[in-house]
Amino acid sequence: MTFEGYFVIGVILLMIVALIYNLMRPGLLLFSALMVLMATGVVTSEESLAGFSNKGMLTVAVLFIVSEGVRQTGALNILARAFLPKRRGKFPITLTKILLPVSALSAFLNNTPVVIIFAPMIKNWAERMNLSPQKFLIPLSYATILGGMCTLIGTSTNLVVHGLMLDNGLQGLNMFELAKVGLWIAFFGFLYMAIVGHKLLPGEKNNLRRNRNDYKEYFLDATLPENSPLIGEEISNGRTHALKHVIIHSIERDGELIDARKGKFILQESDKLVIAVKSDNLLPLITNKRLELKAMKGFGKFYKSTDIKQIEAVIAPRFPGINQTIDEFDFLNHYQAEVLAVYRNGETISTNVGSVRMKDGDSLVLLTNENFIKNWGESKIFYLTSFIGEIPPPRYKGQRLIALLLILLMIGGATAGQYLPKINGAHPDMFYFAALVACFMTWVNIMPNRKYTKVISWDVLITIACAFGLSKALQNSGAADAIATTAINFSKSWGPVGVLITIYIITTIFTEVITNNAAAALVFPIAYAAAEQLHVDAKPFFITICIAASASFATPIGYQTNLLVQGLGNYKFIDYTKVGLPLNILAFIISVIVIPLIWPF
Repeated sequence: MTFEGYFVIGVILLMIVALIYNLMRPGLLLFSALMVLMATGVVTSEESLAGFSNKGMLTVAVLFIVSEGVRQTGALNILARAFLPKRRGKFPITLTKILLPVSALSAFLNNTPVVIIFAPMIKNWAERMNLSPQKFLIPLSYATILGGMCTLIGTSTNLVVHGLMLDNGLQGLNMFELAKVGLWIAFFGFLYMAIVGHKLLPGEKNNLRRNRNDYKEYFLDATLPENSPLIGEEISNGRTHALKHVIIHSIERDGELIDARKGKFILQESDKLVIAVKSDNLLPLITNKRLELKAMKGFGKFYKSTDIKQIEAVIAPRFPGINQTIDEFDFLNHYQAEVLAVYRNGETISTNVGSVRMKDGDSLVLLTNENFIKNWGESKIFYLTSFIGEIPPPRYKGQRLIALLLILLMIGGATAGQYLPKINGAHPDMFYFAALVACFMTWVNIMPNRKYTKVISWDVLITIACAFGLSKALQNSGAADAIATTAINFSKSWGPVGVLITIYIITTIFTEVITNNAAAALVFPIAYAAAEQLHVDAKPFFITICIAASASFATPIGYQTNLLVQGLGNYKFIDYTKVGLPLNILAFIISVIVIPLIWPF
């Protein structure tokens, strides 16, 4: 490999490290790496910009508008209410009944809005059925991933690979081509979740009235207001008859910290308390005049206690206060909402909350009123906002049938496009129909036309476009050929199947540490070079990249929907590994067996 090849690999490795440590947004990091390679002459300015006009990238952009249009109509809410079981049945059957429709939807719609709509509804349904929500929310995310593997538009990764194939003069993927392997993975994935996977998840299938472990426990700072009836009250092992469902963990008195859970104590007026309360008993405590919660100070200027709602919001990358503490950002005055607790990586932070530095993916438990969701529910600074115990009704109700017909037109047109008459020498394709549907949705106000730019995730598009340029740099520098040669030598005793296995593993590793779109674009030139050196068809390798880049089940950070349900389901990082790693291995085994059979080398 030449010096230029080593330089490209060095730049990409530095970019990956920066992505792992979240030093900047992914789009900006990939753009920075691409500009370094352009400045040093590895890629031309035309090659750097080519990704911004790539048909696959632009298809992703218009599909953001289409998915948001469907969400705006409330059609997903109606579907969710329709298929959620009305009564409890055998758990494996109940789980499958919920996940199959979700998976089918995610094959044609962006996974994120599907999870945003369904997650709170499934959580509320599970609590009404006296089932643990933790048994359903990770499977919900996995179902959207499995569904997305089955179609060209099921995930942006598939469109990235499709776009790269077109750029290299190859025939792209058909609408349902990936279903030939994706359906097998989905079938065995559902079977695994129904029989084994749900048993590895936290939470109990027992009645929640007997088991309340699914409710989050908050540790709150509190003081005794003047003339509080609790002054002089006896605490025995952290409990007092005057405060049911509350445990007093500690008392700070005259500079001394007392563990109130052991022994008996008398409460005094100057005491500062740390109390523990389950989330389902929080609202009654707020209206209790015997205690003054630190989280409620200054809150009264916005709302009366009777107006207060408990709301959960998940921070998105566009949130302006990322890396600032809650106090520095002044969250209360920005959003008229008090942060009661921060949920991160399976831990609840509810004492000294003001000093917590906010991060992308943090789940915030807020005390506010119902206007918060009206004002911020459709913004892009929060992934998800929902009342704890409720979800707001959809704004648009009269256009669901039109939206459904448009989606069917898009799917049918993209599937049969090759059989339709040519327009200017080319058959109408996925971009052609998606763009028409997106425009029509804005014309008839299914998708509010003044908000169309807000629904597009520009960082995702910049990431994809720049990944195309980095892919070209790997080809130009000879790095892709060199890595492909190494992969071939490493697995030469296995032939093309060994290279396919190597490509799958490399893509999986990249997907877990960087974005799946970037992973697909970086591995593509390596796979293409390997196919040329082996003199075999490259399509099996490209299909492998599509599957491996999407099959991210073992961590909450590998796929956005995994991150979305983490806070809502009170999951720890290890929960994903326990249930997701076997699913990763299952997808790997099926891919290695099925792909060479359907797409021979």
